[in-house]
Amino acid sequence: MEKLKTAQLFRNDLIPISGKLVERYNQCLKILGLTETKLTSFSIDGLGWSPEIAEEKKVIHYLNNGEANPNAIIITPLQKGKPVYMPFHTFDREMMQLIFRTHGDIINDITRDCAICVDFDQFIDAFYEPLDVLKYKDISISFKLINNLNKIQKQQFELIDRFKQGHNFIDENLHQRLLNSAKTYGDLRHRNLDLKELYFTTDSFYTKAFGGVYVLRDFITPIVVFEDEKWHKEAIKDTSHDVLIYHISQPELLDKLRDHLIIEYNLDDVVKTARYERIKKFMFSQFLQETQHPIKDILDDKVLFKGYLNKLPIEDRKRVMSVELYLEKMEVSNQYKLADTVDEELFEALQKPHSSLNAKHQDLIWKLLVNISSLDVLFLYWYDKEQFYEKYRNWDDSLKDWVIATIRNNI
Repeated sequence: MEKLKTAQLFRNDLIPISGKLVERYNQCLKILGLTETKLTSFSIDGLGWSPEIAEEKKVIHYLNNGEANPNAIIITPLQKGKPVYMPFHTFDREMMQLIFRTHGDIINDITRDCAICVDFDQFIDAFYEPLDVLKYKDISISFKLINNLNKIQKQQFELIDRFKQGHNFIDENLHQRLLNSAKTYGDLRHRNLDLKELYFTTDSFYTKAFGGVYVLRDFITPIVVFEDEKWHKEAIKDTSHDVLIYHISQPELLDKLRDHLIIEYNLDDVVKTARYERIKKFMFSQFLQETQHPIKDILDDKVLFKGYLNKLPIEDRKRVMSVELYLEKMEVSNQYKLADTVDEELFEALQKPHSSLNAKHQDLIWKLLVNISSLDVLFLYWYDKEQFYEKYRNWDDSLKDWVIATIRNNI
């Protein structure tokens, strides 16, 4: 990962945490019913998730109390606008944006000397069956301060009110209680500590529950797509829900998505794009073995590209160039069938969200598409960094250089 870090493509926007902030973070973990970290310094993202603590605990989504009970921690206003590197749902970042958009000033005040535990309650105590994910609708976002600072503030106000009544101003015990509270927590009279509960409504989304599930419910018919074969088999036994259920590897899925105007393709247009060239080159790289030149040079140099392309076995060569071969044949006669000429994996990679979809739905569908076919390394990086990093580890060093350059050139 060092090359990615050097190129600032690997979790480069984390916030360093040390000193008193570590203490506050641990207090939040305790409130959430989680074990404290033994680390004296670490880093966090916009959700309050730390890669170092995840590694320490050997649990990626350690902030969750089960798949149905996600949480967040806010200990600094610097979390505003920061990436959420390990979201459990595709709407996690939206919820954090809602929190800071609504309560930004209050968060600035509170985090001067306090921290905030965030509970995302979708009114589901636990998942029991895979289609329980359909219960996601309205999510309540509530807040709890460490040391109950907001309750201490109310106590200070009550003490002040009592002080003003009758002859209580000469009550030394009352004086001492006020002084003790002020010394311990500061003068809270002018602090804004009231974080009102928020509500977030979901539509279509992806969740990592049950091994990864896409819930597409803003279209002609609700569609649920499972990444895990075990849970897909379990889900299709459920006949009580009026939804279409697919496994992500089923060929019928793409047909259905096209029928429902969720995705589309246009081979004549796409071959003229940088995206097509990028996909074709990466696919080509998968066939290269024991090359005399670095893979990056082969992919970037037209002469080398053609030279190595012609060295491939003819069947592999046809797969790489199958789209262009198909379009050439169609210029002569329209009797050729796409499925007989175009490589299936390449064809899958050239699908795109339907132009009628709004931006949020397009992002979700892009995430689905890069998980169906991961040949577009740029979009894979954009829409599923976790899978990108996993695949990146196994690539040739020179291919890594090409991928990094490709991403850097598109930022």
